[in-house]
Amino acid sequence: MTIREPEAIDLATPSGPMRTFIFRPQAPGRYPGLVLYSEIFQVTGPIRRTAALLAGHGFVVAAPEIYHEYEPAGTVLAYDQAGADRGNALKTTKPLAAYDADARAALDFLKSYAPCTGHLGVMGICIGGHLAFRAAMNPDVLAVACFYATDIHKRGLGLGMNDNTLDRVAEIKGEALMIYGRQDPHVPLEGRQKVQAALVAAGTNFTWHEFNGAHAFLRDEGYRYDPELALQCYRLALDLFRRKLGEGDQHTAAVSEGTETKH
Repeated sequence: MTIREPEAIDLATPSGPMRTFIFRPQAPGRYPGLVLYSEIFQVTGPIRRTAALLAGHGFVVAAPEIYHEYEPAGTVLAYDQAGADRGNALKTTKPLAAYDADARAALDFLKSYAPCTGHLGVMGICIGGHLAFRAAMNPDVLAVACFYATDIHKRGLGLGMNDNTLDRVAEIKGEALMIYGRQDPHVPLEGRQKVQAALVAAGTNFTWHEFNGAHAFLRDEGYRYDPELALQCYRLALDLFRRKLGEGDQHTAAVSEGTETKH
């Protein structure tokens, strides 16, 4: 389905306003909600296109700026060494509690947002995969899709680089979809095995997928992009969200010159 022009709003958080971009279907009605977490570069062109793809499949998508306390609203870090250095520095400057408060703010917004059914899921890429994993510890999150989530295995998120994500796995009550690339140096085999073992030990309802792909294979810019693999993985995520969150209003009738139009 077609989507509306994205809307930028500022959500209140304990650490200041969080610029968040809302993508949703053009057709009136109510749709399940997704929080989409970006890579360290914030809401770039590829992240916007991912949000648009999800919205076009019948979801209200909220994509927050993960470093809103440290960068002016609307800041996008470049996909270059300087951008990576800045993003990685901020990753361990921001307190863990601030990441968690941001998640709650985004989820609360979707729950109260009129075009949303209140059925919530989260998805994230790279650091966003880790943030989505933590967001899924909120009991109202019914499903989470994590794409090559970084730093879970080495407790490397947030100020002090000693996060408690592995200790809190049992708090994830929804279904989890974990996707990794075997050629990803940021999450090596031993790291993947550590995360998987924690999920098994906690009795989490999850599926686990490893593919022959590099880090950032989902990003439709750069030499590591794998379009075929990206398409396959998007389908896995969409299937999960539709199954766990339900489907919203897909058929809103409009009258145009006496003809009913389906969106």
